[in-house]
Amino acid sequence: MSNTPMAASPLTRAVLEIDEYASGLGWDQPARLFALVDTARLRAQEPALAAQLGLDEEPKTSGLTPIEQDEIPAGKALDEFLGTIAWPDAVAGCALTVERLMLPPSAETSVPEGLDEKRLAQWVARHPDRQEVRMTVAVLRDGSRDSALRLREKDSPTEVLTGGDLVPGLAEALAATFEE
Repeated sequence: MSNTPMAASPLTRAVLEIDEYASGLGWDQPARLFALVDTARLRAQEPALAAQLGLDEEPKTSGLTPIEQDEIPAGKALDEFLGTIAWPDAVAGCALTVERLMLPPSAETSVPEGLDEKRLAQWVARHPDRQEVRMTVAVLRDGSRDSALRLREKDSPTEVLTGGDLVPGLAEALAATFEE
C-alpha cells in the first residue's frame, strides 16, 4: 500500500490498494478476483500467512487485506463464473478488477438497435469516443460497496475516481456471491 492515500474507510483503502496493484501490472490484463479479509483477524488466526504478506506489524487503523484468488478461467463469461463462487465465513468481502471499453452517456442515443452482444462489443470498440477503463469493485458481506475507476488515457493515481455507486451491476454480481 505504498502510494495508496489514506482513505475514509477500510473498504475504500482496499479498493485503492487493489487499483494500485493492478496499475503496476499494466493494461490489457485479465480480470482478477480478490477475497477481502479482516487484517486483525488474519493476523490473529493465521500469523504465518500474515507475516508472509508483511502484515505482522500492528496497523494504526483497522483494515481489510486483499488476497488474490486463482485466475478466472479464460473463455468463461464473468457473470457465469461469479455465479459459481461461495466464500468461507472468514472472508469479509470480495473485489474484482476488470478492464472494459466505455462510452460517454452522449453516445447512448447513437447505439444501433437489434445488435447482439458480440456485435455491440464490436460497435463500441470502433466508436471514436470509446475509452478504456479499469474498474475495481468491492463489496462486503454487510452490503457496503466501493469502487475505483481508472481511465487508460488518464493513468495516474490522482485521476482515479472512487464511489460506491460507480458500477452498480458489477457490485450486485459480487454481492450475490455472498447469498446463501
